Amino acid sequence: MKIQTRIAQVGVGFDRQFGAVSVPIYQNATFRHTALGKNLGYDYSRTGNPTRRALEDGIAGLEGGCRGFAYASGMAAITSILLLFRQGDHLVVSDDLYGGTYRLLVQVFERCGVRTSFVDTSDLDQLEQAMEERTRAVLIETPTNPLMRITDLARAAAIARRHGSLTIVDNTFLTPYFQRPLDRGADLVLHSGTKYLGGHNDLVAGLVVAKEPELAERIALLQNAAGAVLGPMDSWLLTRGIKTLALRMERHEQNALRIAQWLVRQPEVGRVYYPGLPEHRGHQVCRAQATGFGGMISFTVADFPLAERILERLTLITFAESLGGVETLITHPARQTHSDIPESKRLELGITDNLLRLSVGIEDPDDLIADLEQAIRGR
Repeated sequence: MKIQTRIAQVGVGFDRQFGAVSVPIYQNATFRHTALGKNLGYDYSRTGNPTRRALEDGIAGLEGGCRGFAYASGMAAITSILLLFRQGDHLVVSDDLYGGTYRLLVQVFERCGVRTSFVDTSDLDQLEQAMEERTRAVLIETPTNPLMRITDLARAAAIARRHGSLTIVDNTFLTPYFQRPLDRGADLVLHSGTKYLGGHNDLVAGLVVAKEPELAERIALLQNAAGAVLGPMDSWLLTRGIKTLALRMERHEQNALRIAQWLVRQPEVGRVYYPGLPEHRGHQVCRAQATGFGGMISFTVADFPLAERILERLTLITFAESLGGVETLITHPARQTHSDIPESKRLELGITDNLLRLSVGIEDPDDLIADLEQAIRGR
């Protein structure tokens, strides 16, 4: 079946007892045992819950993996993956990435002896040079957050394989509707399910999908042992959100391309970062490995005072953190999502005070452009 059909059918047929089309919400902490050492498939909801299992099976199918795992947040998902590594291990990570991931690696896991090298993974020579004898994984965002850099997944995964390392891909921005990293050689794919998969800014969740059973068993042990699992109600909400993913991603992309093309023509706007623009660095790589460019745009304006005025003047577009919902949101990465990255590093990457990040929603694009225009020009 095509991806649109599989998305709409997530969870359908899971309830074989009564035939409920919508996945039932098993709001249970514990389950009855039928005899000593015997149960009906579940015993305690940290270890497994039917509503969560429907979601986990659904995301595994969409990403083309053997097993999925649902967590209480995207950061809980990343933390669970990082628990695969031990003192003395080394990771190579995209340098332009979500600030929360940077904070977790530098302030938490480096204290535990897991070293990280941050490099521009879109430059494969840099990636190759960063690999060491103790490198155990390459963690990639593509497109990156917030500068939309594109990494060639197949070639990056080949480099990691040659060095005996895992390839882990954060697929939050494009989702399995537009991009399937496991098909390109990745071993693990992760999502902040809070974003496009949920799609409505009404839940916090994380997802991981493993390609091979052996790795899935290791992740399953960590999920159960650490216990940062997604509850039944949020599992149901996320399953429901996924069902409209195809429709939403098409509209996000259509609107984003229209707005990016408009931004490029504005004299008050400097650089526009959107993979769907032919002039964007990595456009051809993204076109080759994905079926779409997503709904995320970053752009610069003349200076910080103008950026601040834009944020204050917007009326339709909401000034708020997060992304991927049906409502258009705008953030200031340097002061919000990436504030934990040292200023010198931010400036080196290009995350400046005059950079804004736009998560384009599904509203009418003319209304969004009108709001941006009045905010930029003050009328």
